[in-house]
Amino acid sequence: MPCYNLRFINLASEVENYYMFFDYSSLIRPNPAQLHYGAGVIDVDGDGEFEIFVAGYGGPNRVLKWTGQEFLDVASADLADPNRWAIGVAGADINGDGREEIYILNTDTFSGRKRAGDRLFLWRGQRWFDLFTVEENQPLMNLTAGRSVVAVDRYGTGQYGFFLANYGGPMRLYEFADGQLADVASAAGLAYITGGRGLIALPLISDRMDIFAGNEMGPNFLFINQGDGTFTECAAQWGIDDPYEHVRGIAVLDADHDGALGLTYGNWEGNHRLFVRNNGQFSDAAPLALARPSRVRTVIAADFDNDGYEEIFFNNIGQPNRLFAWRDAQWQAVDIGDAAEANGMGTGAAIGDFDDDGRLELFITHGESGQQPLSYYKTADQGHCWLRVLPLTTAGAPARGAIVKVQAGGRQQIRAVDAGSGYLCQMEPVAHFGLGTLNQVDEVTVIWPDGRQANVAVDEVDTTIRVPHPDAL
Repeated sequence: MPCYNLRFINLASEVENYYMFFDYSSLIRPNPAQLHYGAGVIDVDGDGEFEIFVAGYGGPNRVLKWTGQEFLDVASADLADPNRWAIGVAGADINGDGREEIYILNTDTFSGRKRAGDRLFLWRGQRWFDLFTVEENQPLMNLTAGRSVVAVDRYGTGQYGFFLANYGGPMRLYEFADGQLADVASAAGLAYITGGRGLIALPLISDRMDIFAGNEMGPNFLFINQGDGTFTECAAQWGIDDPYEHVRGIAVLDADHDGALGLTYGNWEGNHRLFVRNNGQFSDAAPLALARPSRVRTVIAADFDNDGYEEIFFNNIGQPNRLFAWRDAQWQAVDIGDAAEANGMGTGAAIGDFDDDGRLELFITHGESGQQPLSYYKTADQGHCWLRVLPLTTAGAPARGAIVKVQAGGRQQIRAVDAGSGYLCQMEPVAHFGLGTLNQVDEVTVIWPDGRQANVAVDEVDTTIRVPHPDAL
């Protein structure tokens, strides 16, 4: 039996060109017009549910928690930090205690040296504590204008570092070992100087976490994990160096449904890309409508309508946002609905299933060009089934960078658990799968950043399963 009823069948036939998103921004309280940049989906309060951490630029950061009826700001005074200029944010467990730390990238200048130092918050003694306030850590503080931060587990131990895309100064990789914070970017072969913009990290080429860095005013970088804690830069060899464009948002997806992850990214006022695997390299398969230049910021790939195929969302600043879906075996522009935001000054976006209804919601921040409220969008229930998978590290933290595969209905879907979403932001660390009309799954496979693998039995759909690391059993 399909998992939807006749009411949904009739609805779907009547709304072939249905809006994808509907505006529920009234559920954010309060929601004043402010400057905001990035957003990260992190379990800030340690209760097992995810909050939205919003970077406040020249004003307080916000931590929005779903109460069951609305979002309320629950940011502590430490996290609100109203006197800095937050732009990027990411969470990851860097000390192996099972709870994610929070890196906040503060930037008060376009490039080069900045005045506002970053924050690296660790939960200590029932409060958030900034590791950069420790005297011996202050010389390590990043004082170069940055754009994005991503979680990287370069050894596959479940203990992450925070890697920074800096603009006009060396990239940095902060790790925490033996009670000490260190910048290990040079030792890892990552201390490049460029116009850094976007970052993603996952087993893209190797079986460990690789890093793709989308840059401005120069070629992109593809850092391939050598398995010994070092990386080799190979973007040109793989055909994704794109030296004459200016990257912003990046997303990971299997765009041609061949079982191999590729990527899509937006170039600032240049042709956007949709890279798929082709004979050992990447080739650009972007159709003209998707490639069309725009003033792009965040790019997200996700199955918003749970039909079993991901959509691609382009968040633009001062121009309408765009949405592309896999229809009739090709990528086509579809009606984005209320999330078009023709006059929106979008700077960041994040997704998650905050209300636990099995459908992803879209959250958009605004800033840089003008103060605007935050936006929150939901989709209509099409009666589709779904499955959500949350892999965990040995310590019980989200296993960011893990790969999850679902076999159902004669085809395979693949997701990377998000470690950082291209530009300024970070999505929820959950692999979300729409199943369309299918009400059963044949197999779920989880592959951790250390290469360990587990096949997971799934007895029912429309649920979220947490998968412990094999060494934690």
